[in-house]
Amino acid sequence: MYTQPQKKFRARPEEDVLQEILQAAALGPRFDKVFLADGDAMVLPTRRLVNLLTAIRQHLPWVKRVGAYCLPRNIRKKSVEELQLMQSLGLGIVYVGAESGDDHVLQCISKGETYQSTLDALLKIHQASITSSVMVLNGMGGTQFSDDHARHSAELMNEAQPNFLSTLVVSYPLGDQRVQEGFGGAYQLPSQHELFVELRTFIATLSLSNTVFRSDHASNYLPLKGVLGKDKESLLAQLDAAIHTPNRIALRKEWQRGL
Repeated sequence: MYTQPQKKFRARPEEDVLQEILQAAALGPRFDKVFLADGDAMVLPTRRLVNLLTAIRQHLPWVKRVGAYCLPRNIRKKSVEELQLMQSLGLGIVYVGAESGDDHVLQCISKGETYQSTLDALLKIHQASITSSVMVLNGMGGTQFSDDHARHSAELMNEAQPNFLSTLVVSYPLGDQRVQEGFGGAYQLPSQHELFVELRTFIATLSLSNTVFRSDHASNYLPLKGVLGKDKESLLAQLDAAIHTPNRIALRKEWQRGL
């Protein structure tokens, strides 16, 4: 996203954000959630985040929860105590793009993370009593590393036990040159059938106790919803139907899918 010149990532001046909080306050209680947009706000120093959260609490007292995107490496720079302070000020959920739990795949896509760095961040988030919502990209390993990607991603989730887990299907609307370079020119996006097989392996390997699972993003061919583990067998049955009898179930057409 931030490879385009018009979307180059930068931290906005604190005064501008505080002014927007005051503008939102003038609207009154028309909303009860705030999202710190639009990139990874957790890259900011704790001081700045505490100032913003304090301002939200002061000027928007009706807000029940503040959320933000979160790269694991930015959690590494913050202590549990700092995260607990932000949680006490309203930071209720962070959205972590894990993408994969396979170290080779993560290296190929230049994620800048490893299985262990992502796990460390998710465990620290849990220690701070902040809700975690983790995203894994179906198809990120291509056809060559599909099975490793599925199994290692599931093992990462088993250790982390996130509150929410979702899968999106990877796509390349601007072309796949960068990912091809990372995979040495051998990357091939899995077919619809192969994506279902990979997702089945992923869910079958999961051992979660109480994680809300969603695979209903517009990029997915087969919308899935459930709580893992109690709905695991139901989700696997739906995937088996998609794998073996795709013509008998309602799948999203290509024109219905999107980012």
